[in-house]
Amino acid sequence: MALAYIFVLLLLVVAKRRGIGREREIILSTVRMTVQLVAAGYILIWIFERPHPVVTLVAVCTMEIFAIGNIFRRMHHPLSHPLRRAVALSMVSGTLSALFFFLLAVVGSTPWFEPRYFIPIAGMIIGNSMTGISLGVNRLLEGVRERKDIIEGALMLGAHPKRAMKEVVDASFDAAILPTLNSMMGMGIVFLPGMMTGQILSGISPLVAIEYQIAIMLGIAGSVALSVILFVHLGTVTFFNQRAQLVFKNEEAFGKK
Repeated sequence: MALAYIFVLLLLVVAKRRGIGREREIILSTVRMTVQLVAAGYILIWIFERPHPVVTLVAVCTMEIFAIGNIFRRMHHPLSHPLRRAVALSMVSGTLSALFFFLLAVVGSTPWFEPRYFIPIAGMIIGNSMTGISLGVNRLLEGVRERKDIIEGALMLGAHPKRAMKEVVDASFDAAILPTLNSMMGMGIVFLPGMMTGQILSGISPLVAIEYQIAIMLGIAGSVALSVILFVHLGTVTFFNQRAQLVFKNEEAFGKK
């Protein structure tokens, strides 16, 4: 495995010669990835040997907290408190709903808290939903900034806030689900996904691995869609007051002081 780090050295050489200035980030991300994965491996061994619903739920809650924190850090502008609550609520509600439905109805794992199923599947669903909401939040904020005058004009003409924000909300949803759709489009022809590859390398039949991969990708797509729909609905409300006026009590959400 040590030989695999040669690719990191190659990346460092290219970045140095091109003057990109990302050497520190490359080293830091590589070290952080290695430490985090090694630590996660030992933690998972401990959890797998002691299956318990409380332990499983604590692990998933920890993943949710870190995912929400990553969404906040990825934003190009600071977020208002109402918008932060919308992000957190949509992330938790969307991912947990999709996760429990997938485990209980699709996989049918017994017991339901079996960590060997629950935690890896939760990681894939939460991770992809985190990326989707991050893209959706940024696009929503940019859309409101760019179309502020148009939105206010529509409101003055009597349009409902939902109608005035329709184009912005549609663009936000489209930006959020596009990576998932692109991944599904190229899967099986352009690349083999990590879960399927890992199962094949472990000796499982490719046909069995394909069944699992199709199921999890559909679950991921559903989770991303549900989480983003919840966010754009809850997030849009934060931009208006009770009189349906576009307000700037969320000025920090637009990077203003």
